[in-house]
Amino acid sequence: MESRNPVLRRFTAQEESGSGAGFAYDEGRSAYAAAGAAEAATAPTAEQLQGIYDTAGPGTGRLTLDDVIVKTGISFVVLLVGAVIGWNLVETMPILVWGASLVGLALAFVNIFKKQVSPALVLLYAFAQGIFLGGISKWYDAIAQSNGYQGIVQQAVIGTLVAFGVMLALYRTRVIKVNGTFQKMMLVAFVSYGVIAIASLIAALFGVGGGWGFYGVGTIGIVLCVFGVGLAAFSLALDFESITQAINHGAPERESWRLAFGLLVTLIWLYLEILRLLAILSNNR
Repeated sequence: MESRNPVLRRFTAQEESGSGAGFAYDEGRSAYAAAGAAEAATAPTAEQLQGIYDTAGPGTGRLTLDDVIVKTGISFVVLLVGAVIGWNLVETMPILVWGASLVGLALAFVNIFKKQVSPALVLLYAFAQGIFLGGISKWYDAIAQSNGYQGIVQQAVIGTLVAFGVMLALYRTRVIKVNGTFQKMMLVAFVSYGVIAIASLIAALFGVGGGWGFYGVGTIGIVLCVFGVGLAAFSLALDFESITQAINHGAPERESWRLAFGLLVTLIWLYLEILRLLAILSNNR
């Protein structure tokens, strides 16, 4: 099955077409050709790949799940540092928070389309988004408190962690199978939700939903918020599948930064969706 992940396309597209390419094959073929091996035209086995990575120098080993976990943890710590800064400076320097959101958006596109993953850019993205998340969390918290609703940020964090754990369990037990049908359904949902979000933003500029856009329009708004939370949560299954495929296709260890970046993007999206849902619920009390 061909992955819809742009990173994994480079690993699998030509392998599945029968040409024998893809990252793992190309690395093995190049190394074997340089050594003058007669079997250069044959895709290396997993053991041969590991031998190639082991002799290629530091940081060029084969990707493992531990690599992704470690890089995600590092990125998350950097994000938390930025969040503390954003939380404490949003009232006195709001321009810093909104500027960080634009920087984070720009870095997101750079990391998505950059052919060679850059750990520094991934960490810069985490830091910039952390500042933005800290600031907007403080803003949502102030709205909730004005309506007598306490602990909205803590609830959003817990909700994000719970959703992550549940989706991981559903994926690992194969209750959710990321096949072609699932990917097509998610693609339709992504496009539909994106159109609604843009339309809602435009509507919000004209005061619809009390400034919340379509999300603030009674029951319809709550349904849209719940749909957004669900879509972000199910996107985690796509991330898990991307990680699994990358490991199975013999991706190099450095790609753990790209996979950690993708997972961080989804978690940030999920947190923001939950935070907005809680804020709107507090506003409707």
